[in-house]
Amino acid sequence: MSAKENKSRQGILSLTIRDKNVLYSAYMPFVKNGGLFIPTNRTYRLGEEVFMLVNLMEEPERIPVAGKIIWITPNGAEGYRAAGIGVQFSDEDGGSTRARIENYLAGALDSQRPTHTM
Repeated sequence: MSAKENKSRQGILSLTIRDKNVLYSAYMPFVKNGGLFIPTNRTYRLGEEVFMLVNLMEEPERIPVAGKIIWITPNGAEGYRAAGIGVQFSDEDGGSTRARIENYLAGALDSQRPTHTM
């Protein structure tokens, strides 16, 4: 596999979230266009472009969404935080992924429960 092929494969993330509490912990409503925290041990760089296939709850189809890495929690972070990346949804998404997630989280977004990001 060439370096270019490896880079493009690393840029595609597949994420399945079937639990509302997990979605709440991963969602980043404070980010322009919204975003998700994705647990991973892979190495990424801030600003790196990625493409995600997100499967939410019981929806039969995965949501394709482009984004960029705006947050990195490294392995061994203090407070026993999960290692992973925060991905901001791109402008091209037009807010549709954010709207779908917020529909599932209606009423929970004002909660004071801790998340993976804040």
